[in-house]
Amino acid sequence: MVPPPSAVPPAVPPAGPPAEPPAGPPGWTRLPVGARVVVRRRLSPAEAAASGARWTDVVGILTSVADDGLRVRPDRSPGAPEVAVGVADVEAVKPIPPRRPRRGRPEDDRADRTDRADRTD
Repeated sequence: MVPPPSAVPPAVPPAGPPAEPPAGPPGWTRLPVGARVVVRRRLSPAEAAASGARWTDVVGILTSVADDGLRVRPDRSPGAPEVAVGVADVEAVKPIPPRRPRRGRPEDDRADRTDRADRTD
């Protein structure tokens, strides 16, 4: 038996005024410098036009936190400059676990074993 239409809840919540953001500083301002984070940031109009995207993520170490924004040293790009993100461009900041240690390449491990096997000490 199908319930009458009045008993079925609407699939989409009714439209209304947007929710007010919570008062006070954003939660990411309490993250400790040195934490590994992922930051979703809004691209500038020029970056958005060039890439066709609206957002991008930066994964790295938090180097500075202030009321007006934050700075992140990217993980994957040694020597790359820090990324400064203004408070208006921050969509989300999430702490993430430390990067797992890299394991050596299998061919490096084999070469090391071969060298040891060939020794005649």
